[in-house]
Amino acid sequence: MSHFFKKLSIKKILLLLFLLLILGGLITVAWAQNDYQKARQESLREIEERGGTVQRDEEIEFNAPEEELDYINVLLVGLDDDEDIARTDTIMIGQYRPDEGKVKLLSLMRDMYVEIPGYRNNKINASFAFGGLELLRKTIKENFDIEVHYYAQVNFDSFERIVDTLAPEGIDVEVERRMYYQSGSLTIDFQPGIQTMDGKEALKYARFRNDHENDFGRVRRQQQLLSVLKDEMLSLSGVRRIPQLLGSIDPYIQTNISTQKMMSYSRDLFLSSVDEIETLTIPVDGGFTDETYSHAGAVLVLDWEKNREALHEFLSVPEEDDS
Repeated sequence: MSHFFKKLSIKKILLLLFLLLILGGLITVAWAQNDYQKARQESLREIEERGGTVQRDEEIEFNAPEEELDYINVLLVGLDDDEDIARTDTIMIGQYRPDEGKVKLLSLMRDMYVEIPGYRNNKINASFAFGGLELLRKTIKENFDIEVHYYAQVNFDSFERIVDTLAPEGIDVEVERRMYYQSGSLTIDFQPGIQTMDGKEALKYARFRNDHENDFGRVRRQQQLLSVLKDEMLSLSGVRRIPQLLGSIDPYIQTNISTQKMMSYSRDLFLSSVDEIETLTIPVDGGFTDETYSHAGAVLVLDWEKNREALHEFLSVPEEDDS
């Protein structure tokens, strides 16, 4: 054996190692694609069995700027199939800075009273009802001077799939106080303390708003759950499940982020060891008043200077973006 290696030049040895690395990479890609496709087909079967609909039935207009930046802003929109899906139930902006290993999550309260380009002032989620994701993007830019580069529009079934795929044994969530709500076939009942929740229970926890905090508490709990799921995804077992995760939620999501790019960002997140997700909710404390208008109902009227300053500081908006 030693005689064989003596006959090989350094160049040939390096070439052999390089070819072995390429082969290993191709095997890894094939494995990831196989897990992705298997999970996707399983989700499609489940949707078909219950008579649901698959996302991507229509083209989504979203004219984001093509900027070369060291960060990305992703508009996250959650739709509820059980209600009027024309009005989005959840509006968030996720920011990822790969070079810094930072993840930030901005929640925009859906009842904020804003200027909607081409329409009368109304709640921010009304912009989605009037003109979909593109008008929502324009509304965010008009009112907060923030550009979003990508979007991810999901229904709530995908949230259940994310939890159950990343944590088959459930996730541990700290419940601060008794939570109870009952209406028709829906019952939400959580006791204080650490509770282990599967996807269905976690979704109930995320959507509960029948206490004194109302929507503010709901947004805070959504941020809490996303932080828990981030920890699950960045664990060794979670990283191995990323192809399966992306495949399982593919039929539930519409996005302009490619699968390859999502896998790449997920890998970068793991390698950069993100400790926590920084969160902010707009409007900030003391930055709004409650008002009621006949055409819009109960709304949150913002102190614009206070909220824009907090938002721009949180997202570290460059000076040139503030023009």
